[in-house]
Amino acid sequence: MSAEPLLVVAGPTASGKSRLGIEAAEELDGEIVSADAFAVYRGLDIGTDKPDLEARRRIPHHLVDVVDPRTRFSAGDYAAHATAAIADIRARGRTPIVVGGSHFYLRALVLGLFPAPPADAAVRRRLADEWRSDPMALHVRLRAIDPESADRIAAADRQRVIRALEVFETTGRTLSDAWRATRRAPRYRALFVAPNRSRSELYVKIEQRVEGMFAGGLVEEVGQLLEHGVPRDAHAFKAIGYRDVISFIDGRCDLETAIAATKRLSRNLAKRQLSWLRHLDEGTLRWVAPAERGGVAELVARWRGHWKGSGES
Repeated sequence: MSAEPLLVVAGPTASGKSRLGIEAAEELDGEIVSADAFAVYRGLDIGTDKPDLEARRRIPHHLVDVVDPRTRFSAGDYAAHATAAIADIRARGRTPIVVGGSHFYLRALVLGLFPAPPADAAVRRRLADEWRSDPMALHVRLRAIDPESADRIAAADRQRVIRALEVFETTGRTLSDAWRATRRAPRYRALFVAPNRSRSELYVKIEQRVEGMFAGGLVEEVGQLLEHGVPRDAHAFKAIGYRDVISFIDGRCDLETAIAATKRLSRNLAKRQLSWLRHLDEGTLRWVAPAERGGVAELVARWRGHWKGSGES
């Protein structure tokens, strides 16, 4: 049986994915399955730029506000829940539209998780000690041996950097090679559509979004999460901006420094997302105009050609 077609609206942070997805859903009688690694957590609203309640009333959204921020939601958890949501939407005769930029979530959904080599506790402890001493040195080492993984994994992502190095040290193969060697047939015949913006325009939008987040109450949001018992080392707080706000709340930096760090990390995330899209192997990628420039009609036409299997996508 051939894989079912699936529409995925991807793209870098602040590029306009959400608007494109919502307006496409209105045209296609669709429902949205979020692919944002942090929008799943309840209470992380401002920093994750979740669609507001009015947008969610217009179009049903799945996998938004479904997890307590004190727990961890993995890529495997996401793939299982998203697969079920897609099947349910289709069973009701509607069009599932996956919207988000979390590469690990989208890869797990479309291609599945590869059987990772077993952990080596001693190697992991040593790498953790090295991380505490000089975390940037580990990412530099990862880039030297596995530039593909270094492009995907943020330099501050302790867990994934250490795991990628651990795999190399224990098997002699990079994480990228291990993934290719165990790759299975895609679950879906995915069409990835991304809003096309220049790098300079994208960076302006990132600046505006970050400034809007802080003006809109991000510091107060983080303070409330801490008051409700979310620990400072919670996985949910890996979302960009949250740990910088915690540093401000704890007196380790001033507000201007927290804002500047959030902008820088957002730009770095956008660079990684663009790199992933340039080397996309989870499906077919098509760039379209942003929604405000007619991109929805372009997306719908691409999707209809892809869905028919005509090769016109």
